Amino acid sequence: MEQVVLLDESGEAVGVEDKTIVHHRETPLHLAFSCYVFNDRGEFLLTQRAHHKRTFPSVWTNSCCGHPAPEEEMKAAIARRLSEELGLAVHGLELALPGFRYRAVMPNGVVENEMCPVFFAFTEHTPRPNPEEVAETRWVDWAEFSAGVLSGTTEVSPWCELQVRQLVELGPEPARWPKGTPTGLPPAARVA
Repeated sequence: MEQVVLLDESGEAVGVEDKTIVHHRETPLHLAFSCYVFNDRGEFLLTQRAHHKRTFPSVWTNSCCGHPAPEEEMKAAIARRLSEELGLAVHGLELALPGFRYRAVMPNGVVENEMCPVFFAFTEHTPRPNPEEVAETRWVDWAEFSAGVLSGTTEVSPWCELQVRQLVELGPEPARWPKGTPTGLPPAARVA
């Protein structure tokens, strides 16, 4: 059974919960991650969440999201989920936004409530989406995509919209983004 790490307001681990039951109308704060994957042409891998997902089904979003297992190092968790969801290996995996946090409510009242550090990485490989996780993928021009998100013409998940607003402040070229400072991570997040 996959478990997520529950957090207090300071980002310290306070327990674990089964992933299958953690998301509801009173979802507790928990640890997650988001990853943005780019290719050598500067394109970003946009993914559509599987249509049957409990939270935000069918929504277009960043390349990969997930939860580290208890005691799992964040980059290892990201590599695991990229492989499971997209059959994808990456390089240059780096922290971008260590302190990102959000809360989002679906129309049916189910809540996402996460401390969710944001990472970025690069690949030369073609994704092979797992249909249990990902309905569709697209390589899109980062500048066009981010401009569409900022203007409101490109609809994405609530967390992706908030993340893009912060990521564009790092500069126009993802390959030149500065590395985030690990000291800004929630204390429960382990990064080697």
